[in-house]
Amino acid sequence: MREFTVAIDARLISTRNTGDTSYWRGLIWGLAQLPNCPKIRLYSDNPTPPRVPGIEKFEWITLNSIHSRVWSLITFPQAAKKHGADVIHTQYNLSPLVGNIGVTTIHDVSFFVNPEWYSPKDRWILKNQIPRSAKQAKRILTVSETSKKEIEKYIPAAIGKTVVTPNALDPEYQPPTREDAKKLIAARVKIDRPYIFLITSRWPRKNPQLAYQAWRTAFPNQEVALVTCGPGDPLGPETTHLGYVDHDLIAPLYAAAECYLLPSLHEGFGIPILEAFAAKCPVIAGPGGAIPEVAHEAAIITENFEVSTWTQAIQNLLADSGTVKEMVSRGTERLEAFSWEQTAQLTVDAYAEVANG
Repeated sequence: MREFTVAIDARLISTRNTGDTSYWRGLIWGLAQLPNCPKIRLYSDNPTPPRVPGIEKFEWITLNSIHSRVWSLITFPQAAKKHGADVIHTQYNLSPLVGNIGVTTIHDVSFFVNPEWYSPKDRWILKNQIPRSAKQAKRILTVSETSKKEIEKYIPAAIGKTVVTPNALDPEYQPPTREDAKKLIAARVKIDRPYIFLITSRWPRKNPQLAYQAWRTAFPNQEVALVTCGPGDPLGPETTHLGYVDHDLIAPLYAAAECYLLPSLHEGFGIPILEAFAAKCPVIAGPGGAIPEVAHEAAIITENFEVSTWTQAIQNLLADSGTVKEMVSRGTERLEAFSWEQTAQLTVDAYAEVANG
């Protein structure tokens, strides 16, 4: 196998800690661990970001452009080819200028699964651009078997060239013990009673109102609090909403919680599941998308998205310390199935197939 060079659109490494950002940061770290890693160049319209493990191993190239779309369509692919790239790796959209050396990561196709979760404009763009990019790409990477099946169902051009490269935990994610987490949360968040944890989102498919209604029904006297973080407003006046939180506060929030709720209607993967498992926090989640695949038997997966079902699941879990202990043990075991080094190797294998024709 000949040596080859890969150009990666690394702009999402610099954004807020979303699932997409976690994927790219984790992949970069995983690539940096491989002894057989090809030459990697990271391209962005921003300077090298701080605190990205493994990034120092690779060349970072900042390219200026008049607009982000011009950067994606013209600036980046032209520079990558000029620098001798054998493979160009982006997310979702591939510029036609990439030609026949493109690899794209498609996390999920929820815009096909339920178009109502998206605005008419976004729906139109995604349904038109993603199939075109999938047809052009030599390899398509995705993060779960569920996403692979859905991609191939809705985009037939993806059949035979879609590879599963799962997410994993942030290499810097180190949860404290439950006791230490409780002390830290009491000091910084001013919550010194039991609470349930939820990460909110403005996306309709994240479905946070279900968790809120189930919590209100389960604990009408609020003997157990609901603590949330993420964009948007509080789900209710009686909740504690932290907005965006510092990176070092996420793990303690999981570790001190009685349980974590994931009411999302659909996920291509669900990194919070792994974060909760690592923090020894039991998880109650819905059956949407890849959630059952990722959680396997280490979380409580509800049969539906009814408030009564979720209320009962919360009450049953918190009333049974034996179930909590079992869920924590299963979560710890389940983490062994996910590794950024393994994902990076699968990714390099896909790169090699493209680079070597």
